[in-house]
Amino acid sequence: MAGHSAWKNIKHRKAAVDAKRGKIWSKCSRAIIVAAKSGGDDPKFNAGLRLAIDEAKAANMPRDTIEKAVKKGAGGADGEHFEAIRYEGYAAGGVAIIAECLTSNVNRTAPEIRMAFDKNGGNLGVPGSVSFSFQQCGLILVAASPEATEERVMELALEAGADDVQLEEDGFEVQTPATALAAVRDALEGAGLQLESSGIAWVPQTMVHVDSSVASSVARLVDALEDHDDIQRVWHNASLAEGVS
Repeated sequence: MAGHSAWKNIKHRKAAVDAKRGKIWSKCSRAIIVAAKSGGDDPKFNAGLRLAIDEAKAANMPRDTIEKAVKKGAGGADGEHFEAIRYEGYAAGGVAIIAECLTSNVNRTAPEIRMAFDKNGGNLGVPGSVSFSFQQCGLILVAASPEATEERVMELALEAGADDVQLEEDGFEVQTPATALAAVRDALEGAGLQLESSGIAWVPQTMVHVDSSVASSVARLVDALEDHDDIQRVWHNASLAEGVS
């Protein structure tokens, strides 16, 4: 996911998974290792690990590969040490960009991210330069189904602590406080509803509408960032022209 509409971007992300499965799985493994190393190997008591495993499952990562990553992370200090970094900047047209990164070498990664911005008409900023215009929250996408009526989804989500439920073309977008994400997700899954995605998101508070020429430049920068081995997720506030993902 990257920006809004979340449904449009989850479709784009799934297409990217199919096209770049090996790279996506590598990123998922890295997230699992980091989460298991910092919080233990039991997803029942490690919310970060559960989110990382859920994302790996959404990418159709094999169960044994997931288990190996968990064991590697829980094994202690052996192997590479990854640092979580958030890069912020602007793409063409004043579009705000947030890129979340797990890197074992900041001195290598930082210049590469700056180059990606420079080559694609953007500017890398300092921490906090754009994140003030986003809200960090839990975001759950509920797939459309006969069981997922608007009344039922709203009742389950709001009672479990969600802030908002929006009806979209392909289902429902449920926004929660970050601390309530697990409880809301459990309530929806426990009721037998199918979730397309769940996780902590940077949701833009305002959108920047751009024409097709600027949208293409923004899309190239987002693609370049998402293609980088160290970047886990990219978020933006562009309202892209039809046909540009």
